[in-house]
Amino acid sequence: MKQKGKRRLAAMIAAAATSAMATPAFAEATAVTPLLDLRVRHEFVDQDGFADEANATTLRARGGAEASMGAWRLLGEAEATVPLNHDYDSGFNGKAGYPLVSDPKNLELNRLQLQYRGLARTVVTGGRQRILIEDQRFVGNSGWRQNEQTFDAVRLEYADPKGLKADLTYSWSVRTIWGRDGVGGRQQAVDGNYLFANLGHPTPIGNVSAFAVLIDQNEQVVSLYRQSSKTLGIRVAGAKPLSKAAKLTYAFSFASQADYQRNPNDYVSNYLLTEAGVESGPWKLVLGREVLGADKGVAFTSFQTPLATLHKFNGWADKFLTAPPNGLRDLYASVAYGWKKQFGFDSIGPAVTYHRYRSDRLGQHYGNEWNAIIAAKKGRWTVTAKYAGYDARQFATDTEKAWLQVEWAY
Repeated sequence: MKQKGKRRLAAMIAAAATSAMATPAFAEATAVTPLLDLRVRHEFVDQDGFADEANATTLRARGGAEASMGAWRLLGEAEATVPLNHDYDSGFNGKAGYPLVSDPKNLELNRLQLQYRGLARTVVTGGRQRILIEDQRFVGNSGWRQNEQTFDAVRLEYADPKGLKADLTYSWSVRTIWGRDGVGGRQQAVDGNYLFANLGHPTPIGNVSAFAVLIDQNEQVVSLYRQSSKTLGIRVAGAKPLSKAAKLTYAFSFASQADYQRNPNDYVSNYLLTEAGVESGPWKLVLGREVLGADKGVAFTSFQTPLATLHKFNGWADKFLTAPPNGLRDLYASVAYGWKKQFGFDSIGPAVTYHRYRSDRLGQHYGNEWNAIIAAKKGRWTVTAKYAGYDARQFATDTEKAWLQVEWAY
């Protein structure tokens, strides 16, 4: 982060803390809750075009505490990622002969936020914080990566008893997954002016929300300028009973995106999501189609979501973290099953998903992908095994990835 941004964050926290200590609420009993999260993961990558296979074993540790003082909450948390071997390209370790695994070594302040809950139905949070909006398609924390994405921001959240929710955030810096060694297009922090707004309310057809995401990046890197955009959209998500034992779930989202501020391109592109599912007992079936449209079919004019939790969408092989120049159409189907209190675990959840990728323009068949996962939970422990297999046709290269992960959280 630039020194100016550091000073701004420190000044904001100091001012808020001073204000808090001047209030009667601060004089109330203080409760401190420890925060601790440990995760060890092995990631294997076999990708065409690389002579070597990547085998990345990494340990991620987060530790901190949250102090509650009447209407105030003060949270601080540090985060460290430690490579236990070096048989992969982290983006910065010079191992270019291996496929990329985006988990570089890192040690940094992950969160430092002050929150005020003394206003009716309103929560105000200032400082470095985790921000998850809706399904994280436009703004999220990239939680799969060892170093999560956080924001230096001020956020206001309002919710009334009738279901109306309003969420407004201004951020001046995005703390990326690349950590302290980040440079160029993989910077540690990307400063700028970011505005996220969301207004939602339940209706007979489901929860309806309107949203806006304005990204104005001011780093002196052309690739980051090109991510500056203005996105306006609407989302509907709900569920309806089909019988006593089954229900229909559905989601629809539409958004329009245009260049904004320093972006040198002139474009307008659209986003469309249609998804339906059936849940019956432990079974869940989902069929969906997601479109990230393209305007002129040239570089940097397709619909982009640079602040999203990207690994969650368009396949775990991560071939479409940036939408191709001709856009992306992702047709997918998944089946999942959930056991409770089986085999000594509290829960076990296997799932399989199939993706078929095409371009939005020119009729290109990019490729197909299979994803599979099984996660088992026991108390504070979670064990996850995961697989992604991408079969390239007209985009990228054949890739297989596999993960084995163990996590403990307090």
